[in-house]
Amino acid sequence: MASDEGLEIGRRDFLRAGAAGLGGMAAAGLPQPGTAQTRAGMIDYKAPPLETVRIGLVGVGGMGTAHVRNLLRIPGVEIRAACDIVEQRVERAQEMVVKAGSGRPEGYSRGPWDFKRLCDREDLDLVFTATPWEWHVPICLAAMESGKHAATEVPAAVTIDDCWRLVETSEKTRRHCIMMENCNYDKVEMMILHMVRKGVLGELLHAECGYLHDLRQVKHDMEGEGVWRRAHAMKRNGDLYPTHGLGPVAQCLDVNRGNAFDYLVSFGTKTRGLHLYAVEEFGPDSPQARESFVLSDIVTTLIRTHRGETVIVKHDTNSPRPYSRDILVQGTRGLVRKYPEPNVYVEGRSQPHRWEALEPYMTEYNHPVWKELEEQSQGAGHGGMDFIEDYRLIRALRNGLVPDMDVYDAAMLSAISELSARSIAGKGKPVRVPDFTRGAWKTPRPLPVD
Repeated sequence: MASDEGLEIGRRDFLRAGAAGLGGMAAAGLPQPGTAQTRAGMIDYKAPPLETVRIGLVGVGGMGTAHVRNLLRIPGVEIRAACDIVEQRVERAQEMVVKAGSGRPEGYSRGPWDFKRLCDREDLDLVFTATPWEWHVPICLAAMESGKHAATEVPAAVTIDDCWRLVETSEKTRRHCIMMENCNYDKVEMMILHMVRKGVLGELLHAECGYLHDLRQVKHDMEGEGVWRRAHAMKRNGDLYPTHGLGPVAQCLDVNRGNAFDYLVSFGTKTRGLHLYAVEEFGPDSPQARESFVLSDIVTTLIRTHRGETVIVKHDTNSPRPYSRDILVQGTRGLVRKYPEPNVYVEGRSQPHRWEALEPYMTEYNHPVWKELEEQSQGAGHGGMDFIEDYRLIRALRNGLVPDMDVYDAAMLSAISELSARSIAGKGKPVRVPDFTRGAWKTPRPLPVD
């Protein structure tokens, strides 16, 4: 257990941020943290149902275009507007919508802040952003402040202050702010969630996860994500992308629904991968080889929950390796993992001391959401999970249902980035995780996908 002294960095910063947020909420006439009304906030909030969800998209590059493709397959959706700093991408999205038999969306491409004109439209219900990370918060805030729901690609924010801004603005405007974590809808991850809910693994003890993806070429591609993604590796040393692995694991652990992350410690290796790649690909005298990076090649974070489980989260995007999210969930009766291949061990069912393949469990524990939507998701990105995440969001908005994830989930998962950086900067010092729900996590409640 960490001492109070060891947690002091996180506590001071948390209290400072909380005090600033308190002043802003009081000025806005909002209930202050700690009151019953505030604790309710957006927990289990059901917005009025929408017969048709009218959408404006900001950022229609790779993932934005994938969402356009998915949304055009979902009933009750109208894409009214598309925004991007590259006009050709806007035109591509417009043509996709027209080809699908709908009216041509209005285009916005006058510059990086043109999303504000889109958000000011009166004929939109949802603003969906798939931009570089640093634009997620400004776009979501503009959307909510103009009366629209907001949906954003991951991570929702990169700083604690911005996490609080999303939470407070969602509470103030009574508009959803949803982080679109597609890995929550992966078939195996949802199967593991279903096994947990059925008690197959017993009481949970531990989980492992991460984002382990060789992005060296991507980060040096100046025609794609390298334009902005490499810049983060030059100035930030922490887990830059925690939500793909942590999202599914957090659901299994009831985070924000009877449990919460308490504190964490993080460590980073030396920084070598991006420089070595530049030397080998562009030459030792190239401009790329003279660039400096601060991001550790491998960042490892250990989180302890209030309920007593531990979670190991890894970030590894600068080294040669096969893709993995390192998913593993372990309980008192057994454990299950997805990588390097799906395996399970259940005491009393598996052969003692031996893994068995997960596939035979699929019929018994296939998640009901996948049973319902697998056929419709055929051909969609990332094995169908991208379509399912979009479908579930539209379903919630059209029917006035609680969404699968809320603004507190977006903040809690995204906050790990800055918190891990703080711990690394403090030589592995424990850092407290802020409670964005202000105590509401203590009340157990089911996930909408349970």
